[in-house]
Amino acid sequence: MSKNDQAYRATTMGPNGMITTPHYLASQAGMNVLQNGGNAIEAAIAAASTISVVYPHMNSIGGDNFWLIYNAKTNKVEALNSSGRSGENASISCYKEKGYNKIPSRGYLSANTVPGAVAGWDEAYRYAKDHFSCTYSWEDLLQAAISYAQNGFAVTPSQEHWTNVNINEEDSEFRYLHRFNEFKRTFLKPDGSLYKRGEVMKQPDLANTLELIASEGSKVFYEGEIARKIVEDLQANGGLLTVNDFKNHRSNWVDPISVDYKGYTAYNLPPNTQGMASLSILNILNNFDFSTIEEGSKEYYHLLIEATKLAFKDRDQWLTDPDFVDIPLDDLLSKSHGMELAHQINSNFSKEMEKKLDPKGDTVWFGVVDKEGNAVSFIQSIYHDFGSGIIPKQTGILLQNRGSFFSLDENNVNSLEPNKRTFHTLNPAMLLKENSSYLVYGTMGGEGQPQTQAALVTRIVDYQFDVQAAIEAPRWLYGRTWGASSNNLKVESRVPNEIIQALEGVGHDIEVVEEFTDVMGHAGAILIDDHNVKRGGADPRGDGLALGY
Repeated sequence: MSKNDQAYRATTMGPNGMITTPHYLASQAGMNVLQNGGNAIEAAIAAASTISVVYPHMNSIGGDNFWLIYNAKTNKVEALNSSGRSGENASISCYKEKGYNKIPSRGYLSANTVPGAVAGWDEAYRYAKDHFSCTYSWEDLLQAAISYAQNGFAVTPSQEHWTNVNINEEDSEFRYLHRFNEFKRTFLKPDGSLYKRGEVMKQPDLANTLELIASEGSKVFYEGEIARKIVEDLQANGGLLTVNDFKNHRSNWVDPISVDYKGYTAYNLPPNTQGMASLSILNILNNFDFSTIEEGSKEYYHLLIEATKLAFKDRDQWLTDPDFVDIPLDDLLSKSHGMELAHQINSNFSKEMEKKLDPKGDTVWFGVVDKEGNAVSFIQSIYHDFGSGIIPKQTGILLQNRGSFFSLDENNVNSLEPNKRTFHTLNPAMLLKENSSYLVYGTMGGEGQPQTQAALVTRIVDYQFDVQAAIEAPRWLYGRTWGASSNNLKVESRVPNEIIQALEGVGHDIEVVEEFTDVMGHAGAILIDDHNVKRGGADPRGDGLALGY
């Protein structure tokens, strides 16, 4: 058995359709749609709504989402940005007057952007109705989610772990979320104790909210009763969002960005997402011959880590809402710039990044391919685990804290201004081979997303790893953990000791972590092979499942 086939789980294979998500109930909801004639977008909406209920610490309908959609009829990739903008009253002076020099990470003032998720489902569904044959009504697609919210679902080990982390009363900046009444009422039992893995949790308020969205459409979320309830609760507690902010939300179809990679075309989303960083890494790696570099060697890890640092330097200089800054994307992703950055990599020396990287980004990525070959690469997030910690009364909606990433320094490229989209770590990805969908891939995990995407692409394209083996192979993460003052390099303990020592020898500050840690994010991928068989993989670091038929 070659290294390329080594995996604890088998790659899932199906001749017709495939879905992979980081939660088995979401995979099942999407597969049910596919097997009953639904298209990739319909399956994605069923999975996205379900995972908003059953994986609440990682995402919710109070968050944002981004879509890459491959249309098999036109051979085109479409991109949808459904991230929310900051409120009309969100300004640097507003926070400074309240005595803040940074936006709080949790609480009412961290929930300063409109949740775009539900609008994203709606916009994608309209696209499906116009371009694909639709089998499902909007209402039917939300039924699995409603049922789990109403009747309950079994709590995963991941949810138990992250709830426990977030009831640390000694850390009121990032944790101690049960100081917020609705969080406590929703995510803890009446006696204040944790839901343990395997126990059944219900969310009746969220079930009612989802039923309203199912029967009245997304309009009720942005212009109706739900918007009113969210705004009333926020404003009663010093929050910033207004009825106007919700009413004015728009999701946007944007031109996807792409680079060539070893005969394939890699697609991603443009700013305000960090898709440019994910593509920039591939653009740099294009200049290296991997047949001379052994996978899993010191050279392999060092090269990918150094390419990441260079891509992040460009990203941090430029990435924000393109409506506010003219970003020279064509130059940043040009072959000549990729070559120029590649020349800056020293094989004997690790560059130090001055900027402390952000340690968080709790998110779900999933992929779907239907019988017609249409594909979706989808990502949905609330930013930190449990987002802002705020659930407006009677809604069950956990609001994101994505806008806490805005800077209160007016000279920062990502400075807070009203009606602005913040720098977003979310970026779903796709590779095309001769204009046909070849690889749908992505991961959760903030700064880890571009790094893990590069790991998946190199292992699958350059080293011919099977999909599941590529996902399971040892991963690394360059960045920092909560409270740390500098970046380091986390590597899973399956990386051999001699490789770790060799990396330390060229200057990497290494922290060895568990062999399959969810610090590395939950990755997934679907590859369409030459026989048109879909090969799907899910990450053992999460609670996911790849299902095919």
